[in-house]
Amino acid sequence: MTATALGLLAGLVVGGLLWVVLEPSLDVPALRRTNHRGVELTTAAGVVVPLTLVVLAALLRFLQMAASWQPGWDQLVGPSVTAALGFALFGLVDDVAGVGESGGFRHHLRTLADGRITTGMLKLLGGAAVALLTSAALSLSDGGVVGMLRDAAVVALAANAVNLLDRRPGRSTKVALLVFAGLALWSRSPSLTGPALGVGAAAALLPAELRERAMLGDTGSNAVGALLGLAALASFPSPGGRWVLLAALLAFNLGSEFVSYSRVIDAVAPLRFLDRLGRTDEATD
Repeated sequence: MTATALGLLAGLVVGGLLWVVLEPSLDVPALRRTNHRGVELTTAAGVVVPLTLVVLAALLRFLQMAASWQPGWDQLVGPSVTAALGFALFGLVDDVAGVGESGGFRHHLRTLADGRITTGMLKLLGGAAVALLTSAALSLSDGGVVGMLRDAAVVALAANAVNLLDRRPGRSTKVALLVFAGLALWSRSPSLTGPALGVGAAAALLPAELRERAMLGDTGSNAVGALLGLAALASFPSPGGRWVLLAALLAFNLGSEFVSYSRVIDAVAPLRFLDRLGRTDEATD
């Protein structure tokens, strides 16, 4: 628990510093988008998440090599870097080139049937490959092809689930923080430090999101979601628990094809309160 808290703090500090440095460079026409209220802001600010993980993972590795330090809680650091970089890369392609191509699974499948691959479909296929690569590298897996595929599906579906929520300022980050806090309290695994670094970096972007200066974009929301998937796998090591995770994530993803989660949140007072908490008057609906 202490290592996880320190990971969140380190991610928050380094992510915040990186955002201060990178914000002017990201404020370019290619990354300017209009949000649901017509406010123009910077998308793909979530690139800070994988960059933070790379910086801190490199620092941890240096300390291990220089001081023969074996902390014993960095099991997920390597897979977390792989997942964050991979999902952020495909998300960035969608952020830059996927304007106007939203529409859910059915839209992407129809377009694929017409002989064209949307950037959203590329993100889904690429994310599945990254999830499989990450799952194969996990010693957390219970072994076997079926277990590896199940774990990869958990990571990929968690990535897409957080992306589905990135429709209002700060929403996906708030959900990620709440879910990660629950996993950290539930889990007895010390290996949540890797995902904590990325979730902490996302938290560093929350003030800019709430003030409508930036959004995580697919770049950040997919990366954070994948990290939550890894944290969930570490928190539920039994095959039964992971099958339940898979079923819940599959239901949530498929539900987005039929239900507007924004409307559900707006219709339920406690959810609406949390969703709007911290947003400026100009950012509320």
